[in-house]
Amino acid sequence: MSLSKPSPAPIWMLAASLILALLAGCATVQTSGTPAARSRNEAIVQADVLAHQAATQGGAERAQTEKQIESLLAALDDATLQREAAALPAGNPLYNYAGRALLRRGLPLPRPFERTAWKFDAGNRPPAESDGYRPPMKLAVLLPLSGSLATAAAPVRDGFLTGYYGETRRRPEVNFYDTSTGAIAAYDRAVAEGNDFLVGPLGRDEVGALFNRGTLPVPVLALNRAQVQPPAGNASFSLSPEDEGIGAAEFLLDRGARRVFVVSSEDETQRRAVNALRERLAERGGSVTDVVSEGVADFAPFAAKEGGIDAIFLATRGSVARQLMPRLALAGLAGKPRVATSQLLSGTGKAEDDRVLDGIAFPSESWNTRGVRGLPSPSSAAAMLPNAKGPAARLFAFGFDAWLITAYLERLATSADGISGATGVLRIDGFGNVQRTPGWSTFSNGIAVPLADAARR
Repeated sequence: MSLSKPSPAPIWMLAASLILALLAGCATVQTSGTPAARSRNEAIVQADVLAHQAATQGGAERAQTEKQIESLLAALDDATLQREAAALPAGNPLYNYAGRALLRRGLPLPRPFERTAWKFDAGNRPPAESDGYRPPMKLAVLLPLSGSLATAAAPVRDGFLTGYYGETRRRPEVNFYDTSTGAIAAYDRAVAEGNDFLVGPLGRDEVGALFNRGTLPVPVLALNRAQVQPPAGNASFSLSPEDEGIGAAEFLLDRGARRVFVVSSEDETQRRAVNALRERLAERGGSVTDVVSEGVADFAPFAAKEGGIDAIFLATRGSVARQLMPRLALAGLAGKPRVATSQLLSGTGKAEDDRVLDGIAFPSESWNTRGVRGLPSPSSAAAMLPNAKGPAARLFAFGFDAWLITAYLERLATSADGISGATGVLRIDGFGNVQRTPGWSTFSNGIAVPLADAARR
């Protein structure tokens, strides 16, 4: 459906308004107050109807409806999305979707999300501090402290405790529970022992199993994202490769790039980022011209295709990207804008070798390039903790932010503002998912710097 054409059938518009009224349980139709009558945008009218339908659905049916809503909203330009989101009345289920679309683009919310199911007084917490600090009274952290996943959990734990001990105000009692023998059992034990808030578990399947229980007696901040949305009053936080792919697509689209050539490794995480990039580009009128393996020797045939290439997306490690640069130059692609995943930092660290990566934009943790209040510099932390350097540093920052979200959950849930964390600016969407706006960095003279600072080096 073209967004530039007016609706050819006013009867259809009236039908949409009547559907909305029926789905909302209204006995009368107030045409002047409905989004369908107020908005002249066909995509918003259709998304509004679908959002009301999604509220009555579940499982795969709801997931499919929500995908349609996201596609409709993704096709809107920033100004239209902002205007239409602000015009939605209180209680309209489309606001949660529109607000999430705004957050993913790094745009401000016109008003906070509605949080009727969220409770913040469990355990008789004292009132919030002036900055919104209001941690739980007794806190459980669910992590795999033994077994094969313990290595991944260790930097998360250390980052969490760094934030915890760096706070000088009231801190909750913290208890750690090992999920290596079962996350559900660990959750039940933590609840039985009187904890009023839980952080974890870490595995995607574990989070899905917990969320599939429906209403949870004690709320959680899950440390991964499952296929099912968090139950009302709960939240999830992850370093999702899908979010990186969406962020890269938005970054390129904002700069006018519509046709993107992708070079990717065979790693599952990178494939997930590429798939998310492809979907978001398609939703907003762009496309991926080709996805080729990092092992391809000659990129010239792909560069010569009709329509050309506007930009390049690199879903590879930095050590591999260094080898790709000469091949891209030989294909005539050296001058194209280049964006990468955060994995670009892997295998780097020597300026004399990394100069070939100069100019590539990639999402990065704020901690690495700008510093974060309450957290020592990356070099200082690395000198004190092995789990705060190298590839583990990202998980360390993730753990630190898990503490921040826990301590400032009420502020995040009830305001339109975010907080500055180690992994980026953190906000919670209307479905309980933490949306992270990362900082963007690049290499300049072989050194990773904030993108805005590159021109000054």
